[in-house]
Amino acid sequence: MPELWAGTDAGKAEHHCVVIDTDAKRKLSRRVANDEAAVLELITDVLALSDGAPVTWAIDLNAGGAALTIALLTDNGQRVLYIPGRTVHHPAASYRGDGKTDAKDAFVIADQARMRRDLKMMRRCDEIAVDLRTLTSRRLDLAADRTRAISRMRAQMLEYFPAPERAFDYKTSKAALVLLTTYQTPAALRRIGNTRLATWLKNRKVRNYKAVAATPLRAADSQHTAVGKSSCRPPHRPAGDSNLHHPRSVRHPSTINRAIHA
Repeated sequence: MPELWAGTDAGKAEHHCVVIDTDAKRKLSRRVANDEAAVLELITDVLALSDGAPVTWAIDLNAGGAALTIALLTDNGQRVLYIPGRTVHHPAASYRGDGKTDAKDAFVIADQARMRRDLKMMRRCDEIAVDLRTLTSRRLDLAADRTRAISRMRAQMLEYFPAPERAFDYKTSKAALVLLTTYQTPAALRRIGNTRLATWLKNRKVRNYKAVAATPLRAADSQHTAVGKSSCRPPHRPAGDSNLHHPRSVRHPSTINRAIHA
């Protein structure tokens, strides 16, 4: 029997697998659920179809919904190649059939694995690699959430107190965020005054507290008109967001490294 190539178009709930021979003739086309029993049954059927000949598996994902399938294939000693989605998309236009279906994509994956010699072989990820991927994704989510929160806060400040919005770099300045936990309007800043505000910031371990106190007070002295909600307590409350108060902790790689080695 000739060698077989099994292309798998991976999905979250289901995969579609197409097996071809050296002449690109279909030997099997099947949709399987993304669970262990179904994938193991597919592996058994494909190996029976090969009758002892080598089988090369190819898949268009290297994580996510394809993780279980990759683990089962590698645990059963199968050779698995990774074909990125872009590599599948471009040549797909040269294959017959106008529609984009899972079966067609699986066939293209198998055929590209048959013809190409520059594809990388996949191995099962170890626990450290999986943990690193999870923690890195979490770090990116936290950084994105923090950026969105700061953008919303700055947009709101523009509506009633624009001067301090441009006076601080809120992405890196913890002092500005500490200040906004309590003093958010021109009137409140003028009432407390420079000396008391500097002492208040000093008690909260703010660096360069005198300079930080002087900046919003200059902004408050330049605006005596109440705009929108400036006469009442604004709804943004950065005090409750620890990610805003620690701008570097969610981004620095050492945070991930410490979690990995813990």
